Amino acid sequence: MPARSKITKRSSMREVLVAYPSAQRALFRRFHIGGCNTCGYEPEDILDEVANRHKITDLDEVIGFIEHAHQLDQRMQVSPGDVLAALQSDTPPRLVDVRAPEEWEVARIDGATLMTEALAEVLMRSPKDTPIIFYCHVGQRSLDAATYYAGHAFKNVRSMTGGIDAWSLAVDASVPRYAIAPEPTHDKATLRPLRSVVSQAAGCQK
Repeated sequence: MPARSKITKRSSMREVLVAYPSAQRALFRRFHIGGCNTCGYEPEDILDEVANRHKITDLDEVIGFIEHAHQLDQRMQVSPGDVLAALQSDTPPRLVDVRAPEEWEVARIDGATLMTEALAEVLMRSPKDTPIIFYCHVGQRSLDAATYYAGHAFKNVRSMTGGIDAWSLAVDASVPRYAIAPEPTHDKATLRPLRSVVSQAAGCQK
């Protein structure tokens, strides 16, 4: 018997995104829901009402695609410990940091390369079986990057679960931790250092 879905057609978009964080990308890619003002939605909007606005009547297809995208995301994620093992192997993957340059200046992983437009073009011209692991701060931007390249037929792209923050906790405590906090008087966010607490490594989530 198939597992029961975590969402229904009467779920709010907030509930959909909490249950399946990949739904935002999945809905835009398949149904062009979200991504701009004309096709966007509010957190409290109901899934079937959002679908109806886009003239989509098969809610089972929508929910099924959301669940499928989530399963693909799960398969693309790799733990910091497994990343370390891969980097120490005879055929290490390319480690790519997709954070902002100011984050790169605060903390980085040895052997990584910061993503730039030039590097993005180089990667896109690489063989489709090139092993690439992306990482960011806590794992969301890197998953976006991995799914983007997977969508361009790359077969060996991964995202490091928990990002560099999890790496600091689980692998290398010398890598500084930081938080991204909105600055009340400026548009740009402020990076704030965090004390690295090794004892919090087990099960710590932000």
